[in-house]
Amino acid sequence: MKTTVNILRILTGLLFIFSGLIKANDPLGLAYKMDEYFTVWNWHWASPFSLYLSIGMNVLEIVAGVALLLGWAPKFITRLLLLLMVFFTFLTGYAVLSGKIKTCGCFGDCVPLQAWQSFVKDLVLTAIILVLVWQHKFIKPLLPLRANLFAVLFTTGLVFFGQLNVLKHLPYVDCLPYAPGKNLLQQMDPPPGSIPDSVAIFYTYRKAGQNVVFDAMHFPADFDESSYEYVSREEKVVRKGNAEPAIKDFALYNSNKTDTTRQLLQASGKQLLFVAKDFNGYKPEWQELFVKLYTKAREKSIPFFIVSNQPGDAEEWFNQTNHFNIPVLTCDGTVLKTMLRSKVGVVALQGATVSAKWSEAGMNEAVKWMNGL
Repeated sequence: MKTTVNILRILTGLLFIFSGLIKANDPLGLAYKMDEYFTVWNWHWASPFSLYLSIGMNVLEIVAGVALLLGWAPKFITRLLLLLMVFFTFLTGYAVLSGKIKTCGCFGDCVPLQAWQSFVKDLVLTAIILVLVWQHKFIKPLLPLRANLFAVLFTTGLVFFGQLNVLKHLPYVDCLPYAPGKNLLQQMDPPPGSIPDSVAIFYTYRKAGQNVVFDAMHFPADFDESSYEYVSREEKVVRKGNAEPAIKDFALYNSNKTDTTRQLLQASGKQLLFVAKDFNGYKPEWQELFVKLYTKAREKSIPFFIVSNQPGDAEEWFNQTNHFNIPVLTCDGTVLKTMLRSKVGVVALQGATVSAKWSEAGMNEAVKWMNGL
């Protein structure tokens, strides 16, 4: 039993560390997933706390995993892990049973799992942790008490400040479809070899006061337009395919509300998108760097666009107040959250391919990049 417990301890600890690190790489992504749950539950009051909960949850997962590997306070840690697993199993179980949430975000965007896959994983892991709780006496410390405590505290600080760095800049590893090197046009198309949904058309007609429903292959033998009155036509998916593209809702609209997405992405050469999400016209700290970036783009004849989910405010600040005369494109705020994990930042394109991305804190690097062109 001792050997079994220690094998399970190592596997469980590594899994919690892995899960926490993937989400700590993108704490905003987990915060958005929490917001999705809060919206479904109508807990709008909780949304302002989602980022804090995300950071804290990631710290807790990683630290608990490290503590389990080190054998520090095994009775407390195994029970803490059991509480976490009860919570996670409830979330994934709710996602499966309700059908309102497709993915739980358990392993972030780098290892996407369907809700049922996460639920099965949580059930198995809960069973393993129950064994660890039952036989925690076989878990022995690997280091002296003070060394173990130092390792736990050091891990806590490292994970916490690592996430703050991600929030200031961008994720260390970008697993989203807008990552550097990704071709956005290709990401907007179904993957090669994918199978589209199989759709059947059902007609509803009224005969003798009763509705009659049939598909195109099974018209009634006595069908004629004099006795059957048309009511409606409906398409139903009879077999789900796997032709869903990685990018489904990316659209850029100009001031005339014309979709210019493919026109922009099909252009050759370099282009710069300055993302101003939730822009409310405040005087930004990045104004000086923005002027340098825009000036350098004009010198090199590189097309430059403002992309915002609040085009009116962006138009007023950039063009009416500061007279930059830059085209402002409208994009959905949720899409901008996926495109750039920063309220303000720069996306560089080479044709339809993302060359590089910078957050507000990295705009100086964007200027250096421009100088090197």
